[in-house]
Amino acid sequence: MVLADVLKRWQQIKGKGTFFLTGTDEHGMKIQRAAAKEGIAPKEFCDNYSNKFRELAAAGDISHDAFIRTTDLEHKEAVSEFLLQLKHTLPEHLGLYKGTHEGWYAVSDECFYPEDLVRPDIVPQTGKKIMVSDETGSEVEWVKEETWFFPLTKYKDALLKFYDENPNWITPAHRMNEVRNWVENHLEDLSITRPAARLSWGIPDPEDRSQTIYVWVDALINYITQAGYGRKWHSSSDNMGLWPADLQIIGKDILRFHAVYWPALLMALNLPLPKQLLCHNHWTMSNRKMSKSLGNVVNPFFAVQRWDIDPLRYFLMRNGSFTKDMSYSNQLIGSVYAKELQANIGNLLYRIARPKVTSKWSTLEAVTAFRQGAFEEIRDHTSQQPFLSLDDHLEKITSAYYEEMEKYNTGGAIREVFNLLRETNRYVSDTEPWNLVKNSNPQSRILLNLVIYNCAEALRIAGILLQPIMPTKASLLLNELGVREDRRTLEFASKGKDPEYGTEAQTGDSAARLKKWDTIFPPTPNANDSDAEIMEQLSSALHDKTKNKMNQVAELLAMEARMGEEAVAKMLAEMHAARLKTAKKTSRL
Repeated sequence: MVLADVLKRWQQIKGKGTFFLTGTDEHGMKIQRAAAKEGIAPKEFCDNYSNKFRELAAAGDISHDAFIRTTDLEHKEAVSEFLLQLKHTLPEHLGLYKGTHEGWYAVSDECFYPEDLVRPDIVPQTGKKIMVSDETGSEVEWVKEETWFFPLTKYKDALLKFYDENPNWITPAHRMNEVRNWVENHLEDLSITRPAARLSWGIPDPEDRSQTIYVWVDALINYITQAGYGRKWHSSSDNMGLWPADLQIIGKDILRFHAVYWPALLMALNLPLPKQLLCHNHWTMSNRKMSKSLGNVVNPFFAVQRWDIDPLRYFLMRNGSFTKDMSYSNQLIGSVYAKELQANIGNLLYRIARPKVTSKWSTLEAVTAFRQGAFEEIRDHTSQQPFLSLDDHLEKITSAYYEEMEKYNTGGAIREVFNLLRETNRYVSDTEPWNLVKNSNPQSRILLNLVIYNCAEALRIAGILLQPIMPTKASLLLNELGVREDRRTLEFASKGKDPEYGTEAQTGDSAARLKKWDTIFPPTPNANDSDAEIMEQLSSALHDKTKNKMNQVAELLAMEARMGEEAVAKMLAEMHAARLKTAKKTSRL
């Protein structure tokens, strides 16, 4: 949901109209058994869990336009019409037929698996011998039943042709290879109903009440239900409104349903396919997929309470991957929070917008100086190159960020913003505005305003670009800089595009200064959230320069910008080791 929300907001700051659908898939054997285990009716069971997902969407600041439930009446009607069209509007060899199906079925996956994709296994806790799916490790059971079949094998050539003509239909590319391999080597006709005697919790076949529609056929149709199928339109010759979707975002465990079954079903009714699928990997703890049965799950509501939603969104989008499973832990989030959010963004913002040298400079004065052309002559003096050293980074950031976001690489996009602000911390360290402000000559004042302007531009552009990732925090940052609401779109995310922002310097004594708990990224309750080893090394290396931990991290960022992360890590480790060695010798003496 967060990934979909970020990509929606990205389109919005580009100026595009959007519609974002999410919801809950509520039918099937898995739900039926889970409800029975709890001793409640399936609908009550689904009501409880669907409400939890609604609450989670709200807690996650998810800006969905619709939340669909597959138990909604209009969805049931759409599924019934879809099934009737499959039965009665297609040539005999391409439409549904009735037959007997037997095979290995995984209730937890709601999926049949071919004989060559199951294997024997043993339950560690009990020693019970079972059969499991090679793909998911889920237990399978042998099922034999009379059902309606969709002739999926008849659509093999059409599917392969579509993949050939649309090689970028699935992101990442290696997922397309998996799908193609499945279609070429494992395709079977799809059993799209289940005997009602075995599965009662689902949408009944409108013509055969002894059959219940297969949960995945039911679930997939939700996309066109929301677009108006069955109510506003019935075929591709009608105005289909929102359909086809520009992008459907799915987890890797449901790729086959979306990349094989779904396109074949749409092809059967001559309906357009979604334009692209985006397939993400799973979050793990201790390198194992999160699972209630294993007890290694994260309560997302607790995570939001601990970190606040925007820092959590930032971490998920920073470390999320389409190529490998991702590791989740509070220690990982803590390190990112301290370095990239508190120091690289928050500390930089307050150094520039609310300097401790109260009322000695302001972003408003700096932006006004830019608007009045005060910086033009500086470019002609090569001696002032340090003051222009941020220009290239400011020029490149938006196009680099745009390129990554268009590839759905949120981690790469965040890295571009991180690098810009790290360079800005380096720029502040190199130009030392706190020293420039002490010099009363006019040239020093121009240079001071240039430094503050360049830093403010870096923060303003970063704030605009980070809106999809951290909507609330980015808004606070832009408010702090005095950026107007109507100038927060992508067209303004370039140096010099907004010449009318800035805030006056804060006046008053030191007691009136901003308290750290009121900052954009306040301290976390647990002091051990940051990387303890790095903080110890920094304290050791920079103790003589500054004792302030946040300034130490800011200096770390500046050093990384100058030397590179690996070189700085090596240098700090060596300095820390040398200091410890000296301390040991002294203690012996």
